[in-house]
Amino acid sequence: MALKSKLEVLSQEDLVRVHEASLKILRETGVVLLNEEALDIFRTHGAKIENKTVFITEAMVDKALETAPKSFRMQARNDRHSVTVGEGMLVQPNVGPVYIQDLDNGRRKATLADYANIQKLCQASPVVDLVGSIPVDPSDVAPKDKYHAMMYEILKNTDKPNIGFCANAQEVREQLDLIEIAVGGNLADKHYTSVLVNPLSPLGYGTETLETMIEYVKRNQVLLLAPCIIAGVSGPITLLGTAVLQNVEILAGLVLAQLINPGVPVVYSVASTTGYMKAATYAAGAPEAMLINTASLQMGLDYYHLPTRTMAGITHAKVLDYQAGYETMQSLMLGMFSGAHMTVQSLGVLDAIMATSYEKFVLDEEIISRVKRVKAGIDTSDEALAVDIIQSVGHSGNYLVEMSTFENFRSLWTPTLADWESYPDWENAGSEDVGIRANRKFKEILRNAPETLLDPETDKMLKAYIEKVKR
Repeated sequence: MALKSKLEVLSQEDLVRVHEASLKILRETGVVLLNEEALDIFRTHGAKIENKTVFITEAMVDKALETAPKSFRMQARNDRHSVTVGEGMLVQPNVGPVYIQDLDNGRRKATLADYANIQKLCQASPVVDLVGSIPVDPSDVAPKDKYHAMMYEILKNTDKPNIGFCANAQEVREQLDLIEIAVGGNLADKHYTSVLVNPLSPLGYGTETLETMIEYVKRNQVLLLAPCIIAGVSGPITLLGTAVLQNVEILAGLVLAQLINPGVPVVYSVASTTGYMKAATYAAGAPEAMLINTASLQMGLDYYHLPTRTMAGITHAKVLDYQAGYETMQSLMLGMFSGAHMTVQSLGVLDAIMATSYEKFVLDEEIISRVKRVKAGIDTSDEALAVDIIQSVGHSGNYLVEMSTFENFRSLWTPTLADWESYPDWENAGSEDVGIRANRKFKEILRNAPETLLDPETDKMLKAYIEKVKR
């Protein structure tokens, strides 16, 4: 039986207070939208607008919550990899790192080859459910070509549900066109892709963010609405205050999406943390980060009954050291135990999401596997009580030769990289630390990755389209 309770920091009364505070801010202060089409959509539906500030009523919020789905299916090109968002925990790639690093070459700016490598690792991973996004930002591709190049590598190297990119309207339409070519049909029929968008905190949405939202929603694709607020910098210093601001910004985006296309999936996503006030910067290893996000996840899960996503697995560590391990585990444990349906920033992140480590990617897979095992709980059936076996073995026997042991020992969790052998055996095997084993493993995965998952005709069509729309 899975664990019966999840981490909670707010009472039921607190959830009501956060909701009412959010409605007050939406109604009286409003949200700035730096996009005329978005303003026109609200204007058409009777919203009060002053300059670029939209004031959102409780009725609008209620209606949006009625039409937003509680769960939905993410379709993969290979249906074996299709998933349901809103049930269990799904893992997606990182978003935002500009550097790549490994034990052989150190830290360096990522290239398109590195981007493709991460997609291959995601495709091969038993714990990664969604692919794409920007786990590293390739520095060797011109900005005007970057989104085409990254989407092509996603489609070439993976067949799991994917995550696209926030860009201007034309670039977004083109990346969605590429996905349509790859799936061989109209995107509106199924949810093949999603996109992460971040509000312009506090209380705003930027131009490209809104263009991305509008284009994805028009084609019935999924929005991951994720404020990235820094408490004390772009949000209130109090954890609850930042949770309120986060909730306000998500509700504003939710309303816009449902006005455009009622029923389009929106994932209530949280990615806020506290500031490192010594430098007025982002604090990636703070325990308070998940306290803020746990409060918000309670709103998404328990009050609004929406699919949820959290940032979990972040660290400020620069290398594979003790800090990287404990901050990653802290963030992942709190994120998964808060009940979120998706997690991000949990596959190789270092240096406050500035870098992705190849070795840490495969190490984090093991951490995720550990946490999922703990969250799964224990078997509580009558058979699992083992009364007959205990009585049969009695006072002086052992359980190694029991048939139940032979039948079930493979169900116990075992590591993929951690060393559990005796010291002499470890020493005789070369005294390797876990980083060396991780280095060997990621290289082996890449060596065995297929050259492409595209058939020749689809590959030809994708390349032709990219060539046609090149600027």
